[in-house]
Amino acid sequence: MLSFLLTTDYCLLSTVFTMSTIEDRPAYTEEHVAAYPIEYIAGIDLYNEGEFHAAHDAWEDRWMGEVGPAEKLFLQAMIQSAVAFHHLEIGRPGAARRMYQMAKEKFARLGTSCFMSLDLEDYQAQLDRALSWLLTVADPRELEPPPIALPVIRLLPGVMEYD
Repeated sequence: MLSFLLTTDYCLLSTVFTMSTIEDRPAYTEEHVAAYPIEYIAGIDLYNEGEFHAAHDAWEDRWMGEVGPAEKLFLQAMIQSAVAFHHLEIGRPGAARRMYQMAKEKFARLGTSCFMSLDLEDYQAQLDRALSWLLTVADPRELEPPPIALPVIRLLPGVMEYD
């Protein structure tokens, strides 16, 4: 219980960056590279480069292995959020909407504001800004896709324990 409280407090304190500070820092540090699975780090690089299908593949490699239940749920949400953008790239807004909704549901089930040093509240807010237009009509194919700012993944300083 104590580690959860520390993790929650850490996330709350870590989000007190100004926007320029967040934008100026790298996606992750050497400390993250040493502590987290390489598939997670590779997926972040690919995602931030707009290589959403490749990010999905990297995270899926880890997800299919022996990982704990929370990490599995987290990775599945990350995979689905990447696939949502891939579906938009190939002109499938209905499939993008389904992946976006499924990712949001999994992030909610995770029940934490941070996981593996990712501020989930910030990441989900970025997803919402980019994809919420998909939810405004019964059939998103009826809409002209608006210009969107793609989310950028930047891990918070420090390493978090995970299962």
